[in-house]
Amino acid sequence: MAIITQIGSLPFDSAEKAVKYSLRHDIPFLPELPKLGDFMLDYIKNPGKLSCLSKFKRHSYDIVKVQCIGPATLAQSGYEEDDAIARIYSHINAIITGLKAKETILFLDEPALGHAGFEYGHLWGAIFSSFNVTKGIHVCGNMGWDRMLTADIDIISFDSSQFNITIYPKYKAFREKGGIVAWGISKLEDIRDYQKGDLITLPCGLGTKTIEEAEKGLELLLKAR
Repeated sequence: MAIITQIGSLPFDSAEKAVKYSLRHDIPFLPELPKLGDFMLDYIKNPGKLSCLSKFKRHSYDIVKVQCIGPATLAQSGYEEDDAIARIYSHINAIITGLKAKETILFLDEPALGHAGFEYGHLWGAIFSSFNVTKGIHVCGNMGWDRMLTADIDIISFDSSQFNITIYPKYKAFREKGGIVAWGISKLEDIRDYQKGDLITLPCGLGTKTIEEAEKGLELLLKAR
């Protein structure tokens, strides 16, 4: 049976409703609510300040997914590398401290990574090495996929409704080393090469969608599972 989760942002304006929605997934995920101010470039100015965090921590999890804006995205937004890493570390540390979970998946959200004209692998390493987590990167847009497939990460999350990473030369090697794919789908056919341990998600966060669209998205994930 496939494993379902989501990217993070949701269209709710109630932390209680958002957490309940998250708990309906195989791997609950920490909701981010843009309607309550949880925009990536806003929350990172006040690390650890998320509208759902306290309610999310009231629960215990076998496995849980949390996420944070990535350092390449912050660098693209004008932050110096050291400042970006420090802010991200503080935010993740606030999320993980007190989180009751046997296993934690941490995704760094790098939506427009393909437009980063600089080296960023060392930035990921500086963050992931500080936490005992499964390491994931989420990308919304297109990029040089072989670069991602050879990075020191455990999970690649991407929009499989738009892109097909299975055609790239380094895909096989990524799988052979135990790499996991989080398939971001808009239809069942977007899952091109499901393997044991893979995740099924939606292509991107739902912060700009409606609650009805969020429910339809969950229905699709349950159907895929």
